Amino acid sequence: MSFQITILKVLAGQPEGQASLADLTRYVAVLTSSGADWSQRMKHLAAGAPNLDIFTSGYVLRDGNGWQITYAGREFLKSIEAQAQAVDAEVQPMARSHVTLDSPDLPTNVIQLIGHKVQRRRRAAA
Repeated sequence: MSFQITILKVLAGQPEGQASLADLTRYVAVLTSSGADWSQRMKHLAAGAPNLDIFTSGYVLRDGNGWQITYAGREFLKSIEAQAQAVDAEVQPMARSHVTLDSPDLPTNVIQLIGHKVQRRRRAAA
């Protein structure tokens, strides 16, 4: 289903929400091979729509010119993105609550890195 979310995202980013099949294929290939961040993000969004079918749901139309996202498709995409943001907002405060400061005497604008190794550059021999 995350592949279908990628198609919706690509079409939503195109002028008038439409792209030729060749362009759509190229854009999707670039995004799906761009790394784990994109894949994880799409899986996260797809979790909100486990039985998604962009064609039977009327989210994407196909014709001789290519594919086009519909108004319903844009609204669906907005809703699953809002749902994912709401879930993220609930998770992030819990993650922050585990942060502790070891040195309370430091100024508030100083961040102490614990376990951070500093690598020094060697000067090139002349």
